[in-house]
Amino acid sequence: MTLLAIVLATLAGGLLSVLIAASLTLTVLSRVVQHLVSLSTGVLLATALLNVLPEAFESQASPQSLFGTLLGGLLFFFLLEKAELYRHGHHHEHDDHHHDHGFDQQQAGRGGWSVLLGDSIHNFCDGVIIAAAFLADLRLGTLTALAIIAHEIPQEVGDYIVLLNAGFSKMRALVYNAISGLAAVLGGVLGYFVVGAWQPLFPYLLVVAASSFIYVATADLIPQLQLRLSWRATLLQLVWLGAGLVVVLLATSALHGH
Repeated sequence: MTLLAIVLATLAGGLLSVLIAASLTLTVLSRVVQHLVSLSTGVLLATALLNVLPEAFESQASPQSLFGTLLGGLLFFFLLEKAELYRHGHHHEHDDHHHDHGFDQQQAGRGGWSVLLGDSIHNFCDGVIIAAAFLADLRLGTLTALAIIAHEIPQEVGDYIVLLNAGFSKMRALVYNAISGLAAVLGGVLGYFVVGAWQPLFPYLLVVAASSFIYVATADLIPQLQLRLSWRATLLQLVWLGAGLVVVLLATSALHGH
């Protein structure tokens, strides 16, 4: 039952964003991606700070060791992103960053395959995180999967735009994105069989998951939102960010009800 839940959650995280990208035009995608970034920021922060970290700190592990793990996790994801292996679609055509079009094309052309490689590694890590959360607690696994799905949608939509600008056809970009998304399933299944034997490490794995969410939200997503300066844009950001918080709170309430 737990393995099935992990497979379904990782499939949703890996493929739902691809289906959304396939169903919308490029113009619509470029308009909604910033709203999705705001939404996923709220979901990631709420999940990490209100659910995952409290669950980890309810264990017998010492707070000092858990905070040390949190710090190490943040540094780890920082170094991975520095190495351009943990990509989150920082730069996309039509992202309102006002780069020269030739610069966009040049960067996208070089970055198409790099984005796919980085996404595959990223999705594999997400799968392991989802597996660890489900093995710790079914409710926590569901919330963790929700947070990852919320982040995957704007990320994969943005990367789809990058692949199109890199010269991929629409079908080819969608297929490669879908294949990259399946790495999450591989990570989830492997995590189920490997992580299960390391139950005493669950609190630390949960903290690593939280550090991933916090890093993505604060180092990747929030800086993107800071680039939009008009009052209307700021208000919309707050509304969508608040909606992400509400989604997590409602999901937590619903799951506790069961």
